[in-house]
Amino acid sequence: MGKRIMIVDDSRIVELQMRRMLEGTDYEVVSYCQDGETAIEEYDKVLPDLVTMDIIMPGMDGLETARAILEEHADAKIIMVSSLAYDDTIDEAKSIGTKTFIYKPLEKEQLLSALEKVLSDS
Repeated sequence: MGKRIMIVDDSRIVELQMRRMLEGTDYEVVSYCQDGETAIEEYDKVLPDLVTMDIIMPGMDGLETARAILEEHADAKIIMVSSLAYDDTIDEAKSIGTKTFIYKPLEKEQLLSALEKVLSDS
């Protein structure tokens, strides 16, 4: 059975790009959310193996959303994904408990490598 992925990103383009990159792999996108509030509700329903989380989104940003999910599910595996990342943002993401950080624009090898690393570290 494949690993279940939840994508949290306000961009449908990024969602479609990730889905294409994951085609034919051992990863299955089980949920897609465009905002943090929905992601928190959806996490409880689908209990994914891993979450990719954009930082800049309307409403709750990705850091707030990751913090909320990790408060309820300390074992959640969250990869932060953003094109706008500064050292302090990356440090904050790590301090919250997210597993790693990848930059947009996404590359297939970069995405698969991050997914594999985070899931193998568990």
